[in-house]
Amino acid sequence: MTTVKRLAFTGVLAALLAGSSAPAASAQAASKPPAEELAAEVPTAPVVIDGTTLFNVMGYTGFTAAERARAIADRIVAFARTDDPPEALTVVDAGEYSQIMAGQTRIMALFDREAAIVGFSRGAAADVYLGRIRQAVAQFRRDRSPEALSRASVRGAVATLVFGVVVIVTFWLYRRLRRAVEGRYRARVKDLEIKSFQVVRAERIWVVVAAVLKLAWAAAALAATFLYLRYLLVLFPWTRALGLALTSMLVGPLRVFGEGVLALVPNAIFLTVVVVITRYLLKLLKLFFDAVASGRVKLEKFDPDWANPTFRLVRLLVMAFAIIVAYPYIPGSQTEAFKGVSLFIGVVFSLGSSSFIGNMVAGYSMTYRRAFRVGDRVKIGEHLGDVEHVRLMVTHLRTLKNEEVVVPNSAILNSEILNYSTMARTRGLILHTTVGIGYETPWRQVEAMLLEAVARTPGLLKDPAPFVIHKGLGDFAVTYEINAYCDDPHAMMPLYTELHRQILDVFNEYGVQIMTPAYEGDPAQPKVVQKSDWYLAPAKPSSPAR
Repeated sequence: MTTVKRLAFTGVLAALLAGSSAPAASAQAASKPPAEELAAEVPTAPVVIDGTTLFNVMGYTGFTAAERARAIADRIVAFARTDDPPEALTVVDAGEYSQIMAGQTRIMALFDREAAIVGFSRGAAADVYLGRIRQAVAQFRRDRSPEALSRASVRGAVATLVFGVVVIVTFWLYRRLRRAVEGRYRARVKDLEIKSFQVVRAERIWVVVAAVLKLAWAAAALAATFLYLRYLLVLFPWTRALGLALTSMLVGPLRVFGEGVLALVPNAIFLTVVVVITRYLLKLLKLFFDAVASGRVKLEKFDPDWANPTFRLVRLLVMAFAIIVAYPYIPGSQTEAFKGVSLFIGVVFSLGSSSFIGNMVAGYSMTYRRAFRVGDRVKIGEHLGDVEHVRLMVTHLRTLKNEEVVVPNSAILNSEILNYSTMARTRGLILHTTVGIGYETPWRQVEAMLLEAVARTPGLLKDPAPFVIHKGLGDFAVTYEINAYCDDPHAMMPLYTELHRQILDVFNEYGVQIMTPAYEGDPAQPKVVQKSDWYLAPAKPSSPAR
Protein backbone atom coordinates (compact mmCIF):
# COMPACT_ATOMS: atom_id res chain seq x y z
CA MET A 1 0.00 0.00 0.00
CA THR A 2 2.85 2.28 0.78
CA THR A 3 4.38 1.72 -2.65
CA VAL A 4 1.04 2.31 -4.36
CA LYS A 5 0.51 5.53 -2.41
CA ARG A 6 3.99 6.70 -3.28
CA LEU A 7 3.39 6.06 -6.98
CA ALA A 8 0.06 7.88 -6.84
CA PHE A 9 1.61 10.86 -5.10
CA THR A 10 4.40 10.98 -7.69
CA GLY A 11 1.81 10.96 -10.55
CA VAL A 12 -0.20 13.75 -8.97
CA LEU A 13 2.94 15.83 -8.43
CA ALA A 14 4.04 15.32 -12.02
CA ALA A 15 0.58 16.35 -13.24
CA LEU A 16 0.69 19.49 -11.11
CA LEU A 17 4.16 20.38 -12.37
CA ALA A 18 3.07 19.78 -15.95
CA GLY A 19 -0.01 21.89 -15.44
CA SER A 20 1.96 24.71 -13.88
CA SER A 21 4.60 24.70 -16.59
CA ALA A 22 2.07 24.69 -19.43
CA PRO A 23 0.79 28.20 -18.70
CA ALA A 24 4.36 29.43 -18.41
CA ALA A 25 5.22 27.94 -21.79
CA SER A 26 2.03 29.38 -23.28
CA ALA A 27 2.86 32.80 -21.85
CA GLN A 28 6.37 32.60 -23.24
CA ALA A 29 5.03 31.56 -26.64
CA ALA A 30 2.46 34.35 -26.54
CA SER A 31 5.12 36.89 -25.61
CA LYS A 32 7.24 35.90 -28.59
CA PRO A 33 6.15 37.98 -31.61
CA PRO A 34 5.60 36.32 -35.00
CA ALA A 35 8.24 36.60 -37.71
CA GLU A 36 6.07 38.98 -39.82
CA GLU A 37 5.70 41.42 -36.91
CA LEU A 38 9.44 41.34 -36.24
CA ALA A 39 10.21 41.93 -39.90
CA ALA A 40 7.85 44.89 -39.92
CA GLU A 41 9.27 46.38 -36.71
CA VAL A 42 13.02 45.82 -37.27
CA PRO A 43 14.68 47.64 -40.20
CA THR A 44 16.71 45.25 -42.38
CA ALA A 45 18.86 45.48 -45.49
CA PRO A 46 19.55 42.86 -48.23
CA VAL A 47 22.91 41.21 -48.80
CA VAL A 48 23.31 41.37 -52.60
CA ILE A 49 25.93 39.55 -54.72
CA ASP A 50 25.90 40.26 -58.47
CA GLY A 51 22.32 41.51 -58.30
CA THR A 52 21.03 38.45 -56.40
CA THR A 53 19.71 38.89 -52.86
CA LEU A 54 20.92 36.18 -50.50
CA PHE A 55 19.13 37.20 -47.28
CA ASN A 56 18.31 40.22 -45.12
CA VAL A 57 20.21 41.33 -42.05
CA MET A 58 19.38 43.79 -39.29
CA GLY A 59 21.59 46.51 -37.87
CA TYR A 60 23.06 47.00 -34.42
CA THR A 61 24.01 49.97 -32.27
CA GLY A 62 26.39 52.18 -34.27
CA PHE A 63 26.12 49.88 -37.30
CA THR A 64 23.10 50.30 -39.58
CA ALA A 65 21.52 47.42 -41.48
CA ALA A 66 22.74 48.79 -44.82
CA GLU A 67 26.31 49.15 -43.58
CA ARG A 68 26.31 45.66 -42.13
CA ALA A 69 24.85 44.20 -45.35
CA ARG A 70 27.57 45.87 -47.45
CA ALA A 71 30.29 44.61 -45.09
CA ILE A 72 28.99 41.02 -45.29
CA ALA A 73 28.75 41.22 -49.08
CA ASP A 74 32.34 42.50 -49.27
CA ARG A 75 33.57 39.58 -47.11
CA ILE A 76 31.74 37.05 -49.29
CA VAL A 77 33.22 38.56 -52.46
CA ALA A 78 36.67 38.60 -50.90
CA PHE A 79 36.33 34.89 -50.06
CA ALA A 80 34.99 34.08 -53.53
CA ARG A 81 38.13 35.60 -55.09
CA THR A 82 40.32 33.15 -53.18
CA ASP A 83 41.02 29.56 -54.15
CA ASP A 84 39.45 28.08 -51.02
CA PRO A 85 36.56 25.68 -51.71
CA PRO A 86 33.01 26.66 -50.62
CA GLU A 87 33.15 23.84 -48.08
CA ALA A 88 35.70 25.91 -46.15
CA LEU A 89 32.75 27.99 -44.95
CA THR A 90 31.41 26.63 -41.64
CA VAL A 91 29.04 27.52 -38.84
CA VAL A 92 30.50 27.98 -35.36
CA ASP A 93 28.26 28.25 -32.28
CA ALA A 94 29.57 30.98 -29.97
CA GLY A 95 26.92 30.61 -27.27
CA GLU A 96 24.72 33.70 -27.58
CA TYR A 97 25.18 33.82 -31.36
CA SER A 98 26.33 31.71 -34.29
CA GLN A 99 29.16 32.63 -36.66
CA ILE A 100 29.71 31.77 -40.29
CA MET A 101 33.47 31.47 -40.63
CA ALA A 102 35.90 31.15 -43.52
CA GLY A 103 38.85 29.67 -41.74
CA GLN A 104 39.81 32.26 -39.15
CA THR A 105 37.85 35.05 -40.91
CA ARG A 106 34.30 35.75 -39.76
CA ILE A 107 31.85 36.33 -42.57
CA MET A 108 28.90 37.22 -40.33
CA ALA A 109 27.31 36.64 -36.93
CA LEU A 110 23.70 35.54 -36.42
CA PHE A 111 21.66 36.26 -33.27
CA ASP A 112 18.41 34.75 -32.03
CA ARG A 113 16.37 37.89 -32.78
CA GLU A 114 17.71 38.01 -36.33
CA ALA A 115 16.88 34.34 -36.85
CA ALA A 116 13.36 34.95 -35.53
CA ILE A 117 12.77 37.36 -38.43
CA VAL A 118 12.82 34.47 -40.92
CA GLY A 119 10.85 32.22 -38.55
CA PHE A 120 13.63 29.71 -37.77
CA SER A 121 15.78 28.85 -34.80
CA ARG A 122 19.27 30.30 -34.77
CA GLY A 123 20.91 27.01 -35.77
CA ALA A 124 18.51 26.36 -38.65
CA ALA A 125 18.80 29.93 -39.92
CA ALA A 126 22.62 29.67 -39.79
CA ASP A 127 22.53 26.52 -41.92
CA VAL A 128 20.23 28.21 -44.47
CA TYR A 129 22.47 31.30 -44.66
CA LEU A 130 25.57 29.08 -45.01
CA GLY A 131 24.03 27.22 -47.94
CA ARG A 132 23.11 30.43 -49.73
CA ILE A 133 26.59 31.88 -49.23
CA ARG A 134 28.20 28.73 -50.65
CA GLN A 135 25.91 28.86 -53.70
CA ALA A 136 26.71 32.55 -54.22
CA VAL A 137 30.46 31.85 -54.02
CA ALA A 138 30.20 29.02 -56.55
CA GLN A 139 28.08 31.14 -58.91
CA PHE A 140 30.47 34.10 -58.52
CA ARG A 141 33.40 31.95 -59.63
CA ARG A 142 31.49 30.31 -62.51
CA ASP A 143 30.34 33.64 -63.92
CA ARG A 144 33.91 34.94 -64.05
CA SER A 145 35.46 31.88 -65.60
CA PRO A 146 36.96 32.33 -69.10
CA GLU A 147 34.43 29.90 -70.59
CA ALA A 148 31.45 31.80 -69.12
CA LEU A 149 32.81 35.18 -70.22
CA SER A 150 33.40 33.84 -73.74
CA ARG A 151 29.85 32.54 -73.96
CA ALA A 152 28.51 35.87 -72.66
CA SER A 153 30.53 37.81 -75.23
CA VAL A 154 29.22 35.66 -78.09
CA ARG A 155 25.65 36.02 -76.87
CA GLY A 156 26.12 39.78 -76.52
CA ALA A 157 27.39 40.06 -80.08
CA VAL A 158 24.45 38.03 -81.39
CA ALA A 159 22.02 40.13 -79.35
CA THR A 160 23.57 43.32 -80.75
CA LEU A 161 23.19 42.02 -84.30
CA VAL A 162 19.57 41.00 -83.70
CA PHE A 163 18.83 44.37 -82.10
CA GLY A 164 20.22 46.23 -85.11
CA VAL A 165 18.17 44.10 -87.50
CA VAL A 166 15.00 44.65 -85.43
CA VAL A 167 15.50 48.43 -85.42
CA ILE A 168 16.09 48.55 -89.18
CA VAL A 169 13.11 46.28 -89.91
CA THR A 170 10.75 48.24 -87.66
CA PHE A 171 11.85 51.53 -89.25
CA TRP A 172 11.32 50.05 -92.72
CA LEU A 173 7.88 48.81 -91.72
CA TYR A 174 7.04 52.21 -90.27
CA ARG A 175 7.96 54.00 -93.51
CA ARG A 176 6.03 51.53 -95.65
CA LEU A 177 2.98 51.73 -93.40
CA ARG A 178 3.08 55.54 -93.44
CA ARG A 179 3.31 55.66 -97.24
CA ALA A 180 0.46 53.16 -97.53
CA VAL A 181 -1.79 55.09 -95.15
CA GLU A 182 -0.89 58.41 -96.78
CA GLY A 183 -1.57 57.13 -100.27
CA ARG A 184 -4.88 55.55 -99.35
CA TYR A 185 -6.43 57.86 -96.77
CA ARG A 186 -4.80 61.31 -96.96
CA ALA A 187 -6.89 62.39 -99.95
CA ARG A 188 -10.04 61.27 -98.13
CA VAL A 189 -9.32 63.28 -95.01
CA LYS A 190 -11.34 66.49 -95.25
CA ASP A 191 -11.80 69.52 -93.08
CA LEU A 192 -13.91 68.94 -90.00
CA GLU A 193 -16.71 71.52 -90.13
CA ILE A 194 -19.84 72.36 -88.18
CA LYS A 195 -22.34 74.24 -90.34
CA SER A 196 -19.69 75.92 -92.50
CA PHE A 197 -17.55 76.70 -89.42
CA GLN A 198 -14.17 75.09 -89.87
CA VAL A 199 -13.20 73.38 -86.64
CA VAL A 200 -10.10 71.44 -87.70
CA ARG A 201 -8.27 71.68 -91.00
CA ALA A 202 -7.55 68.51 -92.96
CA GLU A 203 -3.81 69.17 -92.77
CA ARG A 204 -3.96 69.22 -88.98
CA ILE A 205 -5.88 65.92 -88.96
CA TRP A 206 -3.21 64.31 -91.11
CA VAL A 207 -0.45 65.66 -88.85
CA VAL A 208 -2.16 63.94 -85.90
CA VAL A 209 -2.41 60.64 -87.82
CA ALA A 210 1.28 60.82 -88.80
CA ALA A 211 2.22 61.60 -85.21
CA VAL A 212 0.31 58.52 -83.99
CA LEU A 213 2.18 56.30 -86.46
CA LYS A 214 5.50 57.79 -85.45
CA LEU A 215 4.67 57.35 -81.77
CA ALA A 216 3.87 53.67 -82.37
CA TRP A 217 7.23 53.15 -84.08
CA ALA A 218 9.05 54.99 -81.30
CA ALA A 219 7.32 52.81 -78.68
CA ALA A 220 8.36 49.64 -80.51
CA ALA A 221 11.93 50.89 -80.82
CA LEU A 222 12.09 51.79 -77.13
CA ALA A 223 10.72 48.37 -76.13
CA ALA A 224 13.34 46.64 -78.29
CA THR A 225 16.07 48.87 -76.82
CA PHE A 226 14.98 48.04 -73.29
CA LEU A 227 14.97 44.29 -73.89
CA TYR A 228 18.35 44.46 -75.61
CA LEU A 229 20.02 46.47 -72.84
CA ARG A 230 18.58 44.31 -70.10
CA TYR A 231 19.72 41.09 -71.79
CA LEU A 232 23.19 42.49 -72.51
CA LEU A 233 23.73 43.76 -68.98
CA VAL A 234 22.54 40.54 -67.34
CA LEU A 235 25.07 38.51 -69.38
CA PHE A 236 28.06 39.88 -67.48
CA PRO A 237 28.39 39.66 -63.69
CA TRP A 238 29.74 43.17 -63.27
CA THR A 239 26.62 44.74 -64.86
CA ARG A 240 24.05 42.14 -63.82
CA ALA A 241 22.79 44.18 -60.90
CA LEU A 242 22.13 47.15 -63.21
CA GLY A 243 20.41 44.91 -65.76
CA LEU A 244 18.13 43.40 -63.14
CA ALA A 245 17.41 46.88 -61.77
CA LEU A 246 16.27 48.11 -65.20
CA THR A 247 13.02 46.23 -64.83
CA SER A 248 12.31 47.78 -61.47
CA MET A 249 13.33 51.19 -62.83
CA LEU A 250 10.74 50.91 -65.60
CA VAL A 251 8.07 48.77 -64.02
CA GLY A 252 8.33 50.46 -60.60
CA PRO A 253 7.12 53.90 -61.71
CA LEU A 254 4.51 52.29 -63.96
CA ARG A 255 3.30 50.16 -61.08
CA VAL A 256 3.15 53.15 -58.76
CA PHE A 257 1.36 55.13 -61.45
CA GLY A 258 -1.10 52.28 -62.05
CA GLU A 259 -1.79 51.86 -58.36
CA GLY A 260 -2.30 55.59 -58.04
CA VAL A 261 -4.72 55.60 -60.97
CA LEU A 262 -6.65 52.65 -59.54
CA ALA A 263 -6.81 54.38 -56.18
CA LEU A 264 -8.23 57.47 -57.86
CA VAL A 265 -10.94 55.61 -59.78
CA PRO A 266 -13.66 56.06 -57.08
CA ASN A 267 -12.85 59.76 -56.77
CA ALA A 268 -12.75 60.11 -60.55
CA ILE A 269 -16.20 58.53 -60.83
CA PHE A 270 -17.56 60.90 -58.18
CA LEU A 271 -15.99 63.93 -59.90
CA THR A 272 -17.41 62.80 -63.25
CA VAL A 273 -20.88 62.53 -61.75
CA VAL A 274 -20.55 66.00 -60.21
CA VAL A 275 -19.37 67.49 -63.52
CA VAL A 276 -22.17 65.85 -65.51
CA ILE A 277 -24.88 66.91 -63.05
CA THR A 278 -23.51 70.46 -62.88
CA ARG A 279 -23.28 70.72 -66.65
CA TYR A 280 -26.84 69.61 -67.32
CA LEU A 281 -28.16 71.71 -64.46
CA LEU A 282 -26.53 74.78 -66.01
CA LYS A 283 -28.03 73.88 -69.38
CA LEU A 284 -31.52 73.68 -67.84
CA LEU A 285 -30.99 77.01 -66.09
CA LYS A 286 -29.80 78.54 -69.36
CA LEU A 287 -32.93 77.36 -71.18
CA PHE A 288 -35.17 78.67 -68.38
CA PHE A 289 -33.62 82.14 -68.24
CA ASP A 290 -33.54 82.38 -72.04
CA ALA A 291 -37.28 81.74 -71.99
CA VAL A 292 -37.70 84.45 -69.35
CA ALA A 293 -35.61 86.91 -71.39
CA SER A 294 -37.65 86.22 -74.55
CA GLY A 295 -40.95 86.55 -72.71
CA ARG A 296 -42.09 82.93 -73.16
CA VAL A 297 -41.97 82.52 -69.39
CA LYS A 298 -43.30 85.39 -67.31
CA LEU A 299 -42.39 85.90 -63.66
CA GLU A 300 -44.32 88.33 -61.51
CA LYS A 301 -42.36 91.52 -60.73
CA PHE A 302 -39.34 90.20 -62.63
CA ASP A 303 -38.03 92.30 -65.50
CA PRO A 304 -36.99 90.23 -68.55
CA ASP A 305 -33.82 92.32 -68.71
CA TRP A 306 -32.78 90.74 -65.43
CA ALA A 307 -32.73 87.22 -66.91
CA ASN A 308 -29.13 87.17 -68.23
CA PRO A 309 -27.44 88.77 -65.20
CA THR A 310 -29.50 86.57 -62.86
CA PHE A 311 -28.41 83.51 -64.81
CA ARG A 312 -24.78 84.55 -64.44
CA LEU A 313 -25.25 84.90 -60.68
CA VAL A 314 -27.01 81.55 -60.35
CA ARG A 315 -24.37 79.91 -62.56
CA LEU A 316 -21.64 81.28 -60.31
CA LEU A 317 -23.39 79.94 -57.21
CA VAL A 318 -23.95 76.51 -58.77
CA MET A 319 -20.32 76.24 -59.85
CA ALA A 320 -19.09 77.38 -56.44
CA PHE A 321 -21.26 74.75 -54.74
CA ALA A 322 -20.01 72.08 -57.15
CA ILE A 323 -16.39 73.02 -56.41
CA ILE A 324 -17.02 72.86 -52.66
CA VAL A 325 -18.57 69.40 -53.01
CA ALA A 326 -15.83 68.13 -55.34
CA TYR A 327 -12.85 69.67 -53.56
CA PRO A 328 -12.15 66.79 -51.11
CA TYR A 329 -12.16 64.33 -54.02
CA ILE A 330 -9.69 66.25 -56.21
CA PRO A 331 -6.37 64.32 -56.42
CA GLY A 332 -3.83 65.87 -54.09
CA SER A 333 -6.28 68.23 -52.41
CA GLN A 334 -5.28 66.97 -48.98
CA THR A 335 -1.53 67.45 -49.51
CA GLU A 336 0.33 70.34 -47.94
CA ALA A 337 1.57 71.50 -51.36
CA PHE A 338 -1.98 71.76 -52.71
CA LYS A 339 -3.11 73.60 -49.60
CA GLY A 340 -0.16 75.98 -49.88
CA VAL A 341 -0.90 76.77 -53.53
CA SER A 342 -4.60 77.28 -52.72
CA LEU A 343 -3.69 79.63 -49.88
CA PHE A 344 -1.31 81.59 -52.11
CA ILE A 345 -3.94 81.95 -54.85
CA GLY A 346 -6.49 83.06 -52.25
CA VAL A 347 -4.15 85.72 -50.84
CA VAL A 348 -3.26 87.02 -54.31
CA PHE A 349 -6.91 87.09 -55.31
CA SER A 350 -7.96 88.90 -52.12
CA LEU A 351 -5.20 91.51 -52.50
CA GLY A 352 -5.77 92.19 -56.17
CA SER A 353 -9.49 91.74 -56.51
CA SER A 354 -10.88 94.66 -54.49
CA SER A 355 -11.54 96.74 -57.60
CA PHE A 356 -12.67 93.64 -59.47
CA ILE A 357 -15.26 92.76 -56.83
CA GLY A 358 -16.32 96.40 -56.56
CA ASN A 359 -16.92 96.71 -60.30
CA MET A 360 -18.73 93.36 -60.42
CA VAL A 361 -21.06 94.28 -57.56
CA ALA A 362 -21.65 97.67 -59.14
CA GLY A 363 -22.50 96.01 -62.46
CA TYR A 364 -25.15 93.80 -60.89
CA SER A 365 -26.44 96.69 -58.77
CA MET A 366 -27.00 98.84 -61.85
CA THR A 367 -28.76 95.98 -63.61
CA TYR A 368 -31.32 95.54 -60.85
CA ARG A 369 -31.64 99.29 -60.28
CA ARG A 370 -32.67 99.73 -63.95
CA ALA A 371 -30.41 102.75 -64.21
CA PHE A 372 -30.17 102.34 -67.97
CA ARG A 373 -30.38 99.81 -70.77
CA VAL A 374 -28.39 99.16 -73.90
CA GLY A 375 -29.33 101.84 -76.43
CA ASP A 376 -30.28 104.50 -73.88
CA ARG A 377 -28.84 107.99 -74.17
CA VAL A 378 -27.32 108.87 -70.82
CA LYS A 379 -24.96 111.30 -69.19
CA ILE A 380 -22.53 109.81 -66.67
CA GLY A 381 -20.34 112.42 -65.06
CA GLU A 382 -19.05 114.54 -67.92
CA HIS A 383 -19.69 111.88 -70.57
CA LEU A 384 -22.81 112.11 -72.75
CA GLY A 385 -23.54 109.27 -75.15
CA ASP A 386 -25.43 106.13 -76.02
CA VAL A 387 -25.00 102.89 -74.05
CA GLU A 388 -23.38 100.32 -76.36
CA HIS A 389 -22.51 97.48 -73.97
CA VAL A 390 -23.10 96.79 -70.29
CA ARG A 391 -20.39 94.39 -69.11
CA LEU A 392 -19.91 92.87 -65.71
CA MET A 393 -16.96 95.18 -65.01
CA VAL A 394 -17.39 98.21 -67.29
CA THR A 395 -19.94 100.03 -69.41
CA HIS A 396 -19.22 101.20 -72.97
CA LEU A 397 -20.59 104.56 -74.15
CA ARG A 398 -20.53 105.97 -77.68
CA THR A 399 -20.40 109.76 -77.47
CA LEU A 400 -22.00 112.23 -79.87
CA LYS A 401 -18.55 112.65 -81.46
CA ASN A 402 -18.51 108.88 -82.22
CA GLU A 403 -15.98 108.21 -79.46
CA GLU A 404 -16.01 105.13 -77.25
CA VAL A 405 -15.78 105.76 -73.52
CA VAL A 406 -15.23 102.82 -71.15
CA VAL A 407 -16.51 103.68 -67.68
CA PRO A 408 -15.85 101.38 -64.67
CA ASN A 409 -19.08 100.26 -63.07
CA SER A 410 -17.84 101.23 -59.62
CA ALA A 411 -17.45 104.82 -60.87
CA ILE A 412 -20.98 104.72 -62.29
CA LEU A 413 -22.34 103.47 -58.98
CA ASN A 414 -20.85 106.49 -57.22
CA SER A 415 -21.93 109.00 -59.88
CA GLU A 416 -25.20 110.62 -60.88
CA ILE A 417 -26.77 109.15 -64.01
CA LEU A 418 -28.89 111.33 -66.27
CA ASN A 419 -31.02 109.09 -68.51
CA TYR A 420 -32.69 110.85 -71.43
CA SER A 421 -34.44 107.75 -72.74
CA THR A 422 -36.41 106.48 -69.73
CA MET A 423 -39.23 109.05 -69.78
CA ALA A 424 -39.02 109.60 -73.53
CA ARG A 425 -40.58 106.16 -74.08
CA THR A 426 -43.80 107.08 -72.26
CA ARG A 427 -44.14 110.81 -71.49
CA GLY A 428 -41.65 112.32 -73.88
CA LEU A 429 -38.36 114.17 -73.35
CA ILE A 430 -38.56 117.95 -72.88
CA LEU A 431 -36.10 120.00 -74.93
CA HIS A 432 -35.62 123.52 -73.66
CA THR A 433 -33.66 126.64 -74.54
CA THR A 434 -33.61 130.25 -73.26
CA VAL A 435 -33.61 133.69 -74.90
CA GLY A 436 -33.18 137.15 -73.39
CA ILE A 437 -35.57 139.81 -74.77
CA GLY A 438 -35.75 143.50 -73.80
CA TYR A 439 -38.50 144.90 -71.63
CA GLU A 440 -39.85 146.93 -74.55
CA THR A 441 -41.07 143.76 -76.28
CA PRO A 442 -44.43 142.48 -74.98
CA TRP A 443 -44.09 139.13 -73.28
CA ARG A 444 -47.17 137.86 -75.07
CA GLN A 445 -45.49 138.56 -78.39
CA VAL A 446 -42.32 136.76 -77.26
CA GLU A 447 -44.30 133.71 -76.16
CA ALA A 448 -46.17 133.62 -79.45
CA MET A 449 -42.94 133.83 -81.43
CA LEU A 450 -41.31 131.05 -79.40
CA LEU A 451 -44.35 128.80 -79.87
CA GLU A 452 -44.29 129.63 -83.58
CA ALA A 453 -40.66 128.50 -83.76
CA VAL A 454 -41.59 125.20 -82.08
CA ALA A 455 -44.41 124.67 -84.54
CA ARG A 456 -42.00 125.15 -87.45
CA THR A 457 -39.50 122.58 -86.06
CA PRO A 458 -40.19 119.07 -87.42
CA GLY A 459 -39.74 116.28 -84.87
CA LEU A 460 -41.15 118.18 -81.88
CA LEU A 461 -44.46 116.92 -80.54
CA LYS A 462 -47.62 118.97 -80.51
CA ASP A 463 -49.12 116.76 -77.80
CA PRO A 464 -48.21 117.36 -75.04
CA ALA A 465 -48.30 121.05 -75.99
CA PRO A 466 -45.13 123.14 -75.72
CA PHE A 467 -45.00 125.90 -73.09
CA VAL A 468 -42.96 128.97 -72.15
CA ILE A 469 -41.50 129.78 -68.72
CA HIS A 470 -40.41 133.26 -67.60
CA LYS A 471 -37.21 132.37 -65.84
CA GLY A 472 -36.17 135.76 -64.61
CA LEU A 473 -36.39 139.56 -64.85
CA GLY A 474 -32.83 140.65 -65.43
CA ASP A 475 -31.22 144.10 -65.38
CA PHE A 476 -31.70 144.65 -69.09
CA ALA A 477 -33.85 141.76 -70.36
CA VAL A 478 -36.46 139.20 -69.52
CA THR A 479 -35.29 135.58 -69.72
CA TYR A 480 -37.75 133.28 -71.46
CA GLU A 481 -37.47 129.45 -71.68
CA ILE A 482 -39.26 127.53 -74.38
CA ASN A 483 -40.06 123.87 -73.59
CA ALA A 484 -41.13 121.32 -76.21
CA TYR A 485 -41.57 117.54 -76.16
CA CYS A 486 -39.90 114.91 -78.34
CA ASP A 487 -40.05 111.10 -78.30
CA ASP A 488 -36.59 110.38 -79.74
CA PRO A 489 -33.75 111.25 -77.35
CA HIS A 490 -31.16 110.28 -79.96
CA ALA A 491 -32.40 113.18 -82.15
CA MET A 492 -32.11 115.79 -79.39
CA MET A 493 -29.04 117.50 -80.86
CA PRO A 494 -30.46 117.86 -84.40
CA LEU A 495 -33.73 119.04 -82.88
CA TYR A 496 -31.92 121.66 -80.79
CA THR A 497 -30.14 122.90 -83.89
CA GLU A 498 -33.34 123.16 -85.89
CA LEU A 499 -35.22 124.83 -83.00
CA HIS A 500 -32.51 127.50 -82.66
CA ARG A 501 -32.66 128.14 -86.39
CA GLN A 502 -36.41 128.62 -86.31
CA ILE A 503 -36.19 130.96 -83.29
CA LEU A 504 -33.69 133.14 -85.15
CA ASP A 505 -35.88 133.19 -88.25
CA VAL A 506 -39.10 134.02 -86.39
CA PHE A 507 -37.55 136.83 -84.33
CA ASN A 508 -35.92 138.30 -87.43
CA GLU A 509 -39.22 138.17 -89.32
CA TYR A 510 -40.94 140.26 -86.63
CA GLY A 511 -38.03 142.60 -86.02
CA VAL A 512 -37.40 141.63 -82.42
CA GLN A 513 -33.82 141.69 -81.25
CA ILE A 514 -32.75 138.80 -79.05
CA MET A 515 -29.66 140.57 -77.73
CA THR A 516 -30.54 143.69 -75.77
CA PRO A 517 -27.82 146.43 -75.75
CA ALA A 518 -26.64 147.68 -72.40
CA TYR A 519 -27.04 151.31 -71.36
CA GLU A 520 -25.47 153.56 -68.74
CA GLY A 521 -28.53 155.52 -67.58
CA ASP A 522 -32.31 155.53 -67.68
CA PRO A 523 -33.82 157.03 -70.89
CA ALA A 524 -36.11 160.11 -70.90
CA GLN A 525 -39.09 157.96 -71.71
CA PRO A 526 -39.53 154.80 -69.65
CA LYS A 527 -39.20 151.58 -71.65
CA VAL A 528 -42.61 150.17 -71.04
CA VAL A 529 -45.02 148.47 -73.36
CA GLN A 530 -48.16 150.46 -73.96
CA LYS A 531 -51.42 148.65 -73.51
CA SER A 532 -52.23 149.23 -77.16
CA ASP A 533 -49.11 147.23 -78.02
CA TRP A 534 -49.81 144.24 -75.80
CA TYR A 535 -51.19 142.19 -78.64
CA LEU A 536 -48.84 143.11 -81.43
CA ALA A 537 -48.66 140.51 -84.18
CA PRO A 538 -48.45 137.64 -84.10
CA ALA A 539 -49.98 137.73 -80.60
CA LYS A 540 -53.75 137.58 -80.44
CA PRO A 541 -56.03 139.02 -77.73
CA SER A 542 -57.55 135.59 -77.25
CA SER A 543 -54.15 134.04 -76.38
CA PRO A 544 -54.23 132.83 -72.76
CA ALA A 545 -51.72 134.45 -70.45
CA ARG A 546 -49.05 132.23 -69.00
